[in-house]
Amino acid sequence: EALTDPSFCGQILVLTYPLVGSYGVPDDSLWESKKIQVAGLVVCGYIDTPSHHESKISLGEWLKKMRVPALEIEDTRGLTLKLRERGVMLGKIALSSGDSKNLKLSDPNLRNLVAEVSTKKVLSFGEGKKIIGVLDCGVKQNIIRRFVDRGYKVMVFPWDTDLTKLKINLGAVVISNGPGDPAKIKKTINNVRKIIDKKIPTLGICLGNQILALALGGTTYKLKFGHRSQNQPVVLSGQPARLNSRSGGEKCYLTTQNHGFAVKKIPKGFQEWFYNANDKTNEGIIHNELPFMSVQFHPESFPGPLDTDWLFDFFLKKANL
Repeated sequence: EALTDPSFCGQILVLTYPLVGSYGVPDDSLWESKKIQVAGLVVCGYIDTPSHHESKISLGEWLKKMRVPALEIEDTRGLTLKLRERGVMLGKIALSSGDSKNLKLSDPNLRNLVAEVSTKKVLSFGEGKKIIGVLDCGVKQNIIRRFVDRGYKVMVFPWDTDLTKLKINLGAVVISNGPGDPAKIKKTINNVRKIIDKKIPTLGICLGNQILALALGGTTYKLKFGHRSQNQPVVLSGQPARLNSRSGGEKCYLTTQNHGFAVKKIPKGFQEWFYNANDKTNEGIIHNELPFMSVQFHPESFPGPLDTDWLFDFFLKKANL
């Protein structure tokens, strides 16, 4: 899931779990995109003899086939502690000190990563009569699957598409996850503003949370420590919490996350929907009246059996679909 997540495009991924590769690699129908998106992989202990009923090839074979460099080092936790103390850094993988001197550091945030990972043509999934439009900023395939499984047709559009000019009756729009700095994709921000002006129900996921905020006058900033992994606690808060809890109190969910930026200023007419229980950063916004909402985490990827999958039904109900 992590290796094929487009939100990791341009990044070297360091895994702290001591055994990596024991499950192997499943069929590509279960990937989150068509290829490995990370720029490199660093692990502590690699297992080259996978044992899992869905495994097709080993992790090593897959990495070689996709031409993605990987390292096995003694202490990925030590490297992670350094990153946790100093924040996200630029890095490079070299075979020797001589190669390292000749290899220049490359900053992926200077590129339009969203344009790199977005679809180049319109894609269609499912056979439902009601259509959900997805602005593909690097969409994970399971977001599409969650709507298709609910009986909807999903149409996926390139990141810079002006959906308001299409002769398609979209019941709702999803702004997907994706890599990089949201402020760099001004075309998407401007097009989302048009969608909101047309009062089309809108759901933002991960990068989509930041884009929705920016489109309506909010602000974003780069986190010193990005949110990664499948154990990020988020709290449902404020008025939405009272609407969704029998006790009227706040409720905490474990979520999967992968982002380096966050919403700072919440747009006018919106309120905070979720916040992070660890660092109190914003994890979602929701309009006070209209069906516009977004979350910073991934509701389609639940560490437990259900977790935040209910958000899709919540959105569809608000959208009257």
